[in-house]
Amino acid sequence: MPISCALRYGRIRSPLLLLALTTVFVGKDGVTSLKQGTASPDINSSKVTERMNATALELLEQHPEGLRWTDLRTKIEESDPGFHPKTVNGCVWKLVERYPDRVYKPSKGLFRLLKHESDTSS
Repeated sequence: MPISCALRYGRIRSPLLLLALTTVFVGKDGVTSLKQGTASPDINSSKVTERMNATALELLEQHPEGLRWTDLRTKIEESDPGFHPKTVNGCVWKLVERYPDRVYKPSKGLFRLLKHESDTSS
């Protein structure tokens, strides 16, 4: 259901949830547009943070039980020596905020993919 319909029929009640579901894009011409959901990050992107996010999602895919914050950060740093540690830190910090439809934290410091939420192996 598009966000405009969900708002019209009262299905989204929280403005913060609405903000999490939309991404604001401002083009070079100054035109602002809203897009619903989040696009998949590309591991071959020229943007460093997009490559870090793609690596993080790939690592979480390989570890259905989830990864602790420190382990995830370390594995991302080891995957590419060109990644600056503080940028990796920021990407891991914002992972749940940026991809709320894919990543969640079942407990403090533990990151898991939502598709593994029903697994009882943790």
